[in-house]
Formats: sequence, C-alpha cells, structure tokens
Amino acid sequence: MVLDGGPPRSWSTDLTHGYLGRDSVSPAELLDQARSDLAAYATTSRRKARATAARPEEGQGRFVVTTDDGAEIVARRLVLATGVTDELPPVPGMTDHYGANAFHCPTCDGYEARDRRVVLLGWGAQVAGVALELLDWARELSVVTAGHTFEGEEPHRQALGRHGIALVEEEVTGLVGPRHDLQAVSLSDGRQLPCDLVFFSIAHHPQTDLARGLGCQLTDEGCLQVDDCGRTSVDGVFAAGDVTPGIQLVQVAAAKGAIAGVTCALSLAGEPRATDAPAPGPDAESELP
Repeated sequence: MVLDGGPPRSWSTDLTHGYLGRDSVSPAELLDQARSDLAAYATTSRRKARATAARPEEGQGRFVVTTDDGAEIVARRLVLATGVTDELPPVPGMTDHYGANAFHCPTCDGYEARDRRVVLLGWGAQVAGVALELLDWARELSVVTAGHTFEGEEPHRQALGRHGIALVEEEVTGLVGPRHDLQAVSLSDGRQLPCDLVFFSIAHHPQTDLARGLGCQLTDEGCLQVDDCGRTSVDGVFAAGDVTPGIQLVQVAAAKGAIAGVTCALSLAGEPRATDAPAPGPDAESELP
C-alpha cells in the first residue's frame, strides 16, 4: 500500500529538469504517470491519505500506521519517503512566482538562468557558494539578504566582490511582474533591482516525525540515517528520497526508492505470506551452499 497524501515538494513547480527520458516534464504529469504505472499491478493499492503516526506493534514484528482519515493500517515493513519542506523567503509575492521564476536549486534550474539577470535571496554564509555556482549561467547576479545581516565572514564578502556580485542588505517589499514575467525585485529603500529569475537559499526541513516516533536514528543534519540499501536503524523500517542524506534530485530519489524497495522485499523471505500472495519460490539461502 502506498499512502499518497501530498502535497509533493514540487507543488508549485512548472517543470522538472534532469530526469533522463522525461526532461522538462511537469511534476504533476510525472506523478500522474507514476500512479498509473502503479495501478497496473494487482498486488498494490494507493490510499489518498497522510500517515500521522507510526508505532511498532509490541511483540508482533509489525507496525501500526495511523492516517489522517482515521484508519489504522498494519504492516510488516515500512518504507519512509516523507521528503523535506522548503523554507521560502518572507517576501510578498514569493508563492506567486515559486516554481516559475523563483527556484531553490541551481543544480535543477541553473541552466534556465543562462545569460539572464538573477537575484539570489538569502543571508546565511552558504549563499556565497550558491552565488558563485549560479555564475556558471547568470549574466548578472545580486545577493539580497531581505533585511537580514549577511552571516558570512569577510572572505565570503570578498569572494562576492571579486566576481562583481552586489550584496544588498535591504528588505524586499515585493516581486514586480506576474508569474512567468518577473521584471524586478522591489526594495524597502525604493529601488528596484531588474531581474528575470530569483533563486533563494534559506533552509529545508526533513520530514522526520514518523521516523522519530519509530525510534529511527537521525544524522547531525537532521536527515534519516540509512545504510547503502536504505535500511534505517530500526529493523523492518526503510527510507528513501530527500529525507535521507545526499544530493536532492528527483532522479536520485527514484533510484533510492528502487534500492530501498528491493531490499525491503527481499527482507520478507521466509516470513508468512499474505493470504492472497502467490506461492513463494525456494529460499536460495537455505537451498544453496
């Protein structure tokens, strides 16, 4: 059973880039196709609900998952693919432009900034690195801290200056232009910075409530700790996607899901079958030397 309660991380994104074979496809179309593919398998089901809690069933080797529609679902294994939530800058009009003219990932959407004017919103020290990365593509680039004091040290400021990147520590009062036609970023001092795209680097938050409730270990960065096969620290619980450590790309998340899914399925060898499951094949580990 797949619990598919949404919303997905890419809720406002027009196009997903970098998924070989489906490049520049809308996330909604990609998700609809995945649901259609899943429906072709008689042994799967999809429930439009969110898991609100999960706990081990004492002494049974099973788990009980509670959903927001009031159900309790019992499972022998769990695969957590709960993702992350991106923190948007506190800028009027940001949600109107997010996913069309405003992005958080230069790896995913940097190519679209080629030879264009870009404003990067953020104030943490990491903003300097993101700005230099965007210069692979952008024609003009300014860093705007949205009224915060830039948290980088003097070498960060010097690196920005060496490459002609303006550092503007002013509040942002709005984004000028409709979705798909961004024209400028308005500042509290009355200026308007002309731009075609906005990127931002604030924070993202792994969604680990279920994992913490199950007792799964987290990394220092707050992601869900897994081994190379997607196993968490709790026996019978697996995880994949952006909630786990590593680069965050949709194609990487899909690959991690495949690895965790295969490992999860293989872990069921030798256990009692569901009543409607096909008869199992021989157990290779017991049959072969």
